[in-house]
Amino acid sequence: MSVNWTEAQIAEVVAKVLSEVGGAPAGGKDWDGSQYCGRKYIGVFETMEEAIDAAAAGYAAIRSMSVAQREKLITSIREYCRAEAPVMAELGVAETKMGRVEHKTAKHLLVADKTPGTEDIVAEAKTGDCGLTLTERAPFGVVGAITPSTNPSETVICNSMGMIAAGNGVVFNPHPGAIATSNYAVDLVNRAVYAAGGPKILVASVIKPTLATADIMYKHPAIKLLVCTGGPGVVRAVLSSGKKAIGAGAGNPPVIVDDTADIEKAAKDIIDGCTFDNNLPCIAEKEVFVFDNVADRLIDGMLKNGCVLLTREQADALAKVVITEKVDPKTGKTKRMVNRECVGHDCNVILEKIGMHVSPDVRCAIAEVPFEHTFIQTELMMPILGIVRVRDIDEAIDLAVKAEHGNRHSAHMHSKNIDNLSRFAKAVETTIFVKNAPSYAGIGFGGEGHTTFTIAGPTGEGITSAKSFTRLRRCVMADHFRII
Repeated sequence: MSVNWTEAQIAEVVAKVLSEVGGAPAGGKDWDGSQYCGRKYIGVFETMEEAIDAAAAGYAAIRSMSVAQREKLITSIREYCRAEAPVMAELGVAETKMGRVEHKTAKHLLVADKTPGTEDIVAEAKTGDCGLTLTERAPFGVVGAITPSTNPSETVICNSMGMIAAGNGVVFNPHPGAIATSNYAVDLVNRAVYAAGGPKILVASVIKPTLATADIMYKHPAIKLLVCTGGPGVVRAVLSSGKKAIGAGAGNPPVIVDDTADIEKAAKDIIDGCTFDNNLPCIAEKEVFVFDNVADRLIDGMLKNGCVLLTREQADALAKVVITEKVDPKTGKTKRMVNRECVGHDCNVILEKIGMHVSPDVRCAIAEVPFEHTFIQTELMMPILGIVRVRDIDEAIDLAVKAEHGNRHSAHMHSKNIDNLSRFAKAVETTIFVKNAPSYAGIGFGGEGHTTFTIAGPTGEGITSAKSFTRLRRCVMADHFRII
């Protein structure tokens, strides 16, 4: 499938989708959330029960399909994802007000090209004097998935490809802040599957995802596996469901730069990674610990790569803007939260909130701050980077591990000292550890290995792929089928 979208065509589709989501479609009727651009979404239902029933019927249909046929479905999804990457990128930014279109387009192409398919589902055989044992990876059945607003359509498509390759049907409960984008991706997957000879509906979603629809999904007997890509709250809910669950939680990835690193390259790599999609990826560099004797050179390199250096006063003022305080009516305690009006926004837009006017070309605000500062301790998910000077590798590792807060998600280091690299990797215990490259190399963008947007640190699956969504089954033939 090959489509050359013009900017006008993309803008028209995005405008129609969002106007209908807003309840004002052509014709004056209230939009029910199940259609866009004058036609119905495929696989989007009014109730979670209907969505689960549809996904279950899709699962029953692909049970009779061969692995080769399933691979045709995956190939078709790849083609549709590549073709409509610009539309989903524009739609994602327009709906969520987060990220950058060119980076979201790149993420969709990455999903299309580097998400594993059925080749990831490999059987294992063991033979011996007592015969043969075959272990195969089987589907769970219907998978219930929670997806985020930061990477909505990317996660829906990446999850769908892996879960379908494993032989499952899927039902999604998307983040309420990205309904149109997420359900557009659900519709795309179903269109691609049907075009390749699969069932009309294999993945499903709901018109208005809520905590109530999520709760129905958690408890429904047809759901055999739960997969959550999101914040700490929804991950805890999934893990307390009593079902097999895969949880991809938050992180606060530190990066260390020692005095053996290629400082100019490190500066560029860190800013490239930190500003990719305005720091929305959970793997992105969130704080820097740099040896004091090379700190000035690193900061100078960052300034040459599109950054602005804040004074301590400006950094403190900005910290009060990017974090909001809310009183819990039940406990009366004050809760500090990241300001959603800043998450994923362009640097110049955020800085305007403290009266700083910089060019839209400025990619990131950097600031030297103490270890206790908000820029170091909080996962902000915006192009703001705190920098802490350290004496040596001992102090760097100690502070970086503390700043990561035990999430064991991602960490990065720029160094040519193998001992230092090894020490940090062992101490931080993260699922992803990137050496001498931008953070996104950890998910296959400019680095080797497959991609995913569900990085399951809390439950241990790590960089998820099709095999993560399978269960192992064993078949034993005693005494026979050995040829030696």
